[in-house]
Amino acid sequence: MMGGSGSSGAAAGGIGVEPYWELTFDADGDPDAGQRDRLLAGAARQGLTDLLVFAHGWNNDRSMATRLYGRFFAPFPAMAGAGVRLGYAGVIWPAMRFTDEPIPDFDPVAAGAPAAPTGPPLLEDATLRALARCFPGRDLTLRRVQELLAGRPAARSAFDEYARLVRDLVSVRANSPAERLAEDMGTGTPAMLTDDPLGVCEIFTAALEKCGQQELFGDGLKRLWNGAREFLRQSSYYGMKRRSGVVGQLGLGPVLGALVRVVPGLRVHLVGHSFGARLVSYALRGMPPGATGVKSVTLLQGAFSHYAFAARLPHDPDHGGALRGVQQRVDGPMVACYSRHDSALSMLYPLASKLSGDSASFLGLFDRWGAIGHDGIQAVDGARNVRLGGAVPDAGCVSIDASPVVRTGPPPAGAHSDICHRELARVVLGAGRVAERGAGS
Repeated sequence: MMGGSGSSGAAAGGIGVEPYWELTFDADGDPDAGQRDRLLAGAARQGLTDLLVFAHGWNNDRSMATRLYGRFFAPFPAMAGAGVRLGYAGVIWPAMRFTDEPIPDFDPVAAGAPAAPTGPPLLEDATLRALARCFPGRDLTLRRVQELLAGRPAARSAFDEYARLVRDLVSVRANSPAERLAEDMGTGTPAMLTDDPLGVCEIFTAALEKCGQQELFGDGLKRLWNGAREFLRQSSYYGMKRRSGVVGQLGLGPVLGALVRVVPGLRVHLVGHSFGARLVSYALRGMPPGATGVKSVTLLQGAFSHYAFAARLPHDPDHGGALRGVQQRVDGPMVACYSRHDSALSMLYPLASKLSGDSASFLGLFDRWGAIGHDGIQAVDGARNVRLGGAVPDAGCVSIDASPVVRTGPPPAGAHSDICHRELARVVLGAGRVAERGAGS
């Protein structure tokens, strides 16, 4: 049975904190109506003062997302201030991860995940099934992609076929909401979806070497199948990035609007990891005009452009980021935690985001195409940098270098998912002023 009643942690799937609710959205942003209604009714009935809403990034299934929520939320009950009545909500949306990206501190056996592959760049059955769930109706395409990766033919025509299949996998109908919500800077389709397939695979192969990826197999054209598999990963994640905007703006945003209308005075705190950080940011844009109640937003290793909130792009002053100004819809701070140990965002994300015609050089790549989770919020007037453990300002854009704790994880993603730390819980509580309010506040 999907969703929790909010009556106990056990009833909500063993999350470990209460009251807890789940909000499940489909790929079009449509919510599970029963879960939405239980949240609205339960938040009012429980007399909450504050509600934490967490959106995961790439995950294979609900159980993995709820394990993440349980671990991240665990310190909060003991750390909240006197007089605070906390509630918790976990967003479940159709995203995925590749099976060679373990999440730090997860026991792979207990989590039901196979060990990371150590052989040639195959498409494992578990990852194929996850892709099939996230891109329904593309089974034949995925099987052929799997065959090409297994065979690694040393022919340009094979790379051309492979690229056509991968690009078809993540395509959407022209002028659909999903297409319009794919970009953070209004710059167009990334080069990996348009450029010469062999060149794209060559660049990703070089990036894997630079990230410290072990055991790249083959030589000549066969070696480029290592990059071909990474091209599949990054293309599918581009689809997840696009979907996070859809679910945030068309799904979570309206639910938040209803929540603050039904429960006046409720203080909502949004937390997002990876593409979930993009999801909660787009949710601000999707809230009804005049809706208030979001008191803080914390972005953990956000996998979207560090210029998304900029009024003017440094390289194109006539244009701004897709989310310019939405930070003003937060009655409190917009906080971005970032880490230099996150190789998924420091190298692979900018390569997957760059446009055709840009230099393929790694030097300075992140300056234009970098992610918030790599170096924080950029090009926003008044944005501040605060050390980890320091006091979070009560308003505006804030960036915090979380490298001292977000530091563990193997290639190719590095520390991208290493987010379950008390220090980051303190950031969330400090941003929302949840840890300091007394009973009379």
